Amino acid sequence: MDLYSVCDWYDAAALLTDDERLVLGRLRDFLETTAKPLVGEYWERGEFPDEIARPLIGLDLMEPAEATANRTRPARGIYHGFRIFELARTDASIATFYTAQAGLFRTAIRVGASEEQKREWMPKVIDFTLKGVFSLTEPEHGSDIAGGLATTARRDGDAWVIDGAKRWIGGASTADVLAVFARDVADGQVKAFLVPRGAPGVTLTKIHRKTALRMMQNAHITLDGVRVTEADRLHNVNSFRDVAAMLRAMRSDVAWIATGIQAGAFEAALRYVTEREQFGRQLGGFQLVQEKLARMLGNLTSSLALVVRLTEQQEKGVYRDQDSALAKMQTSLLMRETVALAREVVGGNGITLDADVARFHADAEAVYSYEGTHEINALIVGRALTGQSAFTK
Repeated sequence: MDLYSVCDWYDAAALLTDDERLVLGRLRDFLETTAKPLVGEYWERGEFPDEIARPLIGLDLMEPAEATANRTRPARGIYHGFRIFELARTDASIATFYTAQAGLFRTAIRVGASEEQKREWMPKVIDFTLKGVFSLTEPEHGSDIAGGLATTARRDGDAWVIDGAKRWIGGASTADVLAVFARDVADGQVKAFLVPRGAPGVTLTKIHRKTALRMMQNAHITLDGVRVTEADRLHNVNSFRDVAAMLRAMRSDVAWIATGIQAGAFEAALRYVTEREQFGRQLGGFQLVQEKLARMLGNLTSSLALVVRLTEQQEKGVYRDQDSALAKMQTSLLMRETVALAREVVGGNGITLDADVARFHADAEAVYSYEGTHEINALIVGRALTGQSAFTK
């Protein structure tokens, strides 16, 4: 499989096994033939198409038989990374939709559930028979969520009562359960609960008027006296430190998304400038256009090297806040420049969905901010470098 067409200067395909390339090729075929023709229309409508969601789940991508020795061992981290890359290379909302389950929710179960809970829930997470979303961010608390988390949980006999609100929760409207993080009023520590989406007291409202990730359905969630059993509490989440362990793993997924977005924008721009003529010649033949193409490819290749190395480290069991923060911070920063250059070389047509760079240009702004803003991730790296925390108390 020609993994990236003209942008494979990194020879990343060599990092994958034949079986992994086979699965990714199956995904590439689906994205090119089924998903890509639909994304412009649905992006403009602000809806996520079922004709993408259902067959995407049916592709068996999370732990595919071919890449797991017929499910006798887990898929490699590098495969998971390139799966995200392929999704984001087509559309950021599709990547966000899939990683909401395969990344965020799965990580919540993998890190937060007890062994008994994992035995029950994880197979259902992998085959999507239990669909869930990661519900941490709140209307008034995003970057300061560690100390500012305001949703509360109160023990009441064999159950818990949850009150509060969550915001920007992608995929909540089609989830079976919401992994809700709340502060225990008894000890002030953060706990996590699997809340059925249809439970009494749960209200979901779609967030409208977005200018990025328009296909992704983000929700504002209100929880008013919602009762959850102790069995549905994630038993290994007993402080925000446990939540931070999840974020440490999930930021690498977002770095892969930022890298994939760069590939999609770069390839769309390259395709345009080799077809479009101005002043009697192809745009791709002008020096200034070629300089911008070279910068885009440099950004993309640098980002790819960074996320591959991060994934290799995590595959060895090395998970450090500063590593995932640096990867998310830098790939997102380079992504922002890459999509801007892509829009620039396409000219006025770059603001239309037809030229296929406008989606990447707009969606990059959401990716730049979620899973930790540039500033927050920079402070995590700075703390590791200096031994001093510059976070505001």
